[in-house]
Amino acid sequence: MGETDAGAAVVRRTPKFVFACIGIGLAAGLLSGLFGVGGGTVIVPMLVLLLGFDQRLASGTSLAAIVPTAAVGVVSYAVHGSVAWIAGIILAVGAVIGAQIGTWLLHRMSVVVLRWAFIAFLGVVVISLFVVIPSRDAQLDITWGIGLALGATGVVTGILSGLLGVGGGIIVVPALMLGFGTSDLVAKGTSLLMMIPTAISGTVGNMRRNNVDLVTAVIVGVAACTTTAVGAWIASLLNPFVANVLFALFLVFIAVQMAMRLLREKKAREAAR
Repeated sequence: MGETDAGAAVVRRTPKFVFACIGIGLAAGLLSGLFGVGGGTVIVPMLVLLLGFDQRLASGTSLAAIVPTAAVGVVSYAVHGSVAWIAGIILAVGAVIGAQIGTWLLHRMSVVVLRWAFIAFLGVVVISLFVVIPSRDAQLDITWGIGLALGATGVVTGILSGLLGVGGGIIVVPALMLGFGTSDLVAKGTSLLMMIPTAISGTVGNMRRNNVDLVTAVIVGVAACTTTAVGAWIASLLNPFVANVLFALFLVFIAVQMAMRLLREKKAREAAR
């Protein structure tokens, strides 16, 4: 038996616990490689529902597990030349700065309206993914204007991540495809590159607040690494339109999940009155 770092939940290190972590990691790694996201959309709810983690502890543990997962994903996409290195670094710098702003704003503003606006934004992105299909041969040439736009995108991504608790991939991937005209593969590979320093920065902060269960993070992260390359390989085989459709369905899942959470919170507030 062992107690989690934050003491929010008591975790029994049983074989069932380990197998659950491995299963969560395998699913998260596949999605990470396939869509260029961190996998937190799988890890966080599964840690909460299956293993009884506190929401904050689950989020911190998920972010730590994303570090090795994203690293393997970057290598997998880089093999095919599908990583815009300079763009990823610019996005990462902006995201790290934005995350600090988002965390600062979190306790100073109501995020309910912002969450509904973000859900509406995801709806627009989903529709756009059926209309705009970037070429797999598209290149991202960095100019001063493009660099500034990438930096601004990173800052906005970081702010929204800090305020809404969403991963940067669901913002950066469509932004690179629809706003900067990159191919879907470059968007996904670059998104994973951006996540590495962002996740490290967030994990350091979470560890200071005892919001990380390192044992779980290691098990989930190592398991995820075994399927991330598989997801990236599948992404390279998919027709660009099919890849967009699958990513659109993934965004619909995220939007529905966020909407249901908002409705549950509203019902809980009304019941408490």
